[in-house]
Amino acid sequence: MTQAAAPAAGRSLPAGPAPAAGRPRRRRGRVAPYLFVLPAVLLFAVFKLYPIGWSFLLSLHRTVGGTETFVGADNYVRLADDPLFWTALRNTGVILAVQVPLMLALATALAVALDSTLLRGRPVFRLGFFLPMVTGLVAYGIVFSVLLNKDYGLVNWLLGLLGADPVPWLTDPLWARISLGLALTWHYTGYNAVILLARLQTVPRELYDAAAVDGAGALGAFRHVTLPGLRPALLLTTVLSTIGTLQLFDEPFVLTGGGPDNATLTIGVYLYQNAFKYFDFGYASAVAYALTVLVGLLGLIQFRLLGEKT
Repeated sequence: MTQAAAPAAGRSLPAGPAPAAGRPRRRRGRVAPYLFVLPAVLLFAVFKLYPIGWSFLLSLHRTVGGTETFVGADNYVRLADDPLFWTALRNTGVILAVQVPLMLALATALAVALDSTLLRGRPVFRLGFFLPMVTGLVAYGIVFSVLLNKDYGLVNWLLGLLGADPVPWLTDPLWARISLGLALTWHYTGYNAVILLARLQTVPRELYDAAAVDGAGALGAFRHVTLPGLRPALLLTTVLSTIGTLQLFDEPFVLTGGGPDNATLTIGVYLYQNAFKYFDFGYASAVAYALTVLVGLLGLIQFRLLGEKT
């Protein structure tokens, strides 16, 4: 009897169901990542999604006698007949078409120069050209407004030493646009150059050696090796510069306030004026959504044109 029972006692018992305590642990393990992400999601919803949704609702209203009245799409229809909106759009388009290509061309040349082995002290130069980006927008706008002042500005004082007449940098429509372009170029060229330089340093040096063996000179190597290698970074800087230009506000607001004669009025400044000067938040929200659509369309076009070969 004892011998017969021994093998039975040695047999392994069939596995039963897992203890109930294991399932809550698994559930807690699956929920834990969402709990860690939850604070960021809540902050994003409160400070991003809520303002975006509320501004869209505002764009469907108009402030009449201090109260918000639902007007549907009237604010968007009003944009088509608003000459100031088209003036702001045209001014922004001029900056986008003139200043941005010039700035990116300078940034590309600067990146190539900073990557050259012939340049001594390259880290110092890189830091020096990037430092303007660290300067606050309002701070450097005030500095430029002082430097370019017609009566006591340093630039006109230096021009006077050379026998030139003072230039109305901020009071003449043409010179005000030029002043704004100079300020933007000074501030953002180094930043774009650093992005392009980072991409340029990933281009294999063997490609330049192969181009030299094939008889390509400096211009040939730049055209057939440097520019194709920089294409992804050029796409990035073009898109970022386009978005930044369409949202341009600080520089024209501090330098000229959108003047003279609305010569530097941008969409950002016009949006601000409607919202905080005339307190027409519904129309300002409509301007903001029109700007959003414009940014999306231009970004899509740029990706289609420049992104196909990246």
